[in-house]
Amino acid sequence: MATTTKTTAKAPAKAEKAPAKKVASVSTAPRMKDLYLSTYAAELKTELGLGNNHQIPKLEKIVVNVGLGRAKDDKKLLEIASNTVRKITGQQPVETVARLSIASFKLREGNKIGLKVTLRGDRMYEFMDRIITVVLPRLRDFHGVSAKAFDRQGNYSLGLTDQSVFPELTFDETTTLHGLQINFVVRNVNADHSRALLTKFGMPFEKGAK
Repeated sequence: MATTTKTTAKAPAKAEKAPAKKVASVSTAPRMKDLYLSTYAAELKTELGLGNNHQIPKLEKIVVNVGLGRAKDDKKLLEIASNTVRKITGQQPVETVARLSIASFKLREGNKIGLKVTLRGDRMYEFMDRIITVVLPRLRDFHGVSAKAFDRQGNYSLGLTDQSVFPELTFDETTTLHGLQINFVVRNVNADHSRALLTKFGMPFEKGAK
């Protein structure tokens, strides 16, 4: 009697999975912050001949101030200035008050004298980027910012005569004009190091200024 042999069909070999493609990580940090961490800090350390990383100049905060002066009792101007600071910084401003009474200015201790916002971290770098690349180029007859506006600690003060240069504001929001002061607070060894840092970021100092 003939015997039959059963043959079992082999299951098709499983196709090998292609290795997963590596996706390059994309930084979500502000452009200026990325540049400082990846390039500028190391360059400054070498160019300034610094011995350790703690000596490298670093932007710590930006303070935006609006002084109301004699218009301190003008509620409309206060609202306009508050709207300006909130829209250009993305933060709610706090009111600043007089610490002393000055009779010649009809100023009493506790009077509202202005508005202030302090920017740190990502918002600070984003705001500085907009100031340097968008706002300053919009100034009429602009030939650069003063290189003499550093204080003894190396902090830099930039004054703007009105808020109309900020593209975040509508025409109606700039019909009543007011000035503002922008202070760049820098950790540094001296003022020259602060200027070197701001120059790296692209601050357009006046040509020929020392």
